[in-house]
Amino acid sequence: MKPWIRRSLFGLFGATALFGALGAWAAHSHGCWHGDRAEMRAHMVDYASRRLDLDAAQKAKLDALATLMQAQRQTLVADPARPRAELQALISGASFDRGQAANLLQNKLSAVQQKSPELINAFGDFYDSLRPEQQAKLREALERGGRRHRG
Repeated sequence: MKPWIRRSLFGLFGATALFGALGAWAAHSHGCWHGDRAEMRAHMVDYASRRLDLDAAQKAKLDALATLMQAQRQTLVADPARPRAELQALISGASFDRGQAANLLQNKLSAVQQKSPELINAFGDFYDSLRPEQQAKLREALERGGRRHRG
């Protein structure tokens, strides 16, 4: 596998895991979210802001980061209402359409690779704006994987 593909995939999966954990941490006490994606993003940002005690500038950086993550997700999922549509198209015939699958993967990787530096910078800006105690809280939440521990 080419190094840039490997780096892109690791970056994508790392960011996905990070924001999955952050999203789970933000919404864990509210059950499953069935609303609008923009509402969900705003809820996650508000919840994380309260938990991390963010100031207005930090909250703005987190919101910008969440917006970029949402855009990156939309790049990967062609139709958010039907995430399995692309796979179904690949297996609709008598055999698996390997050529179309390779094209689909290449298009997704290219789109992710183009936006990855912007996403990495946004996360870096947000993380670097946190005070040491806020960074420790975020690391602890990511370590738990969004699971809540009651004592």
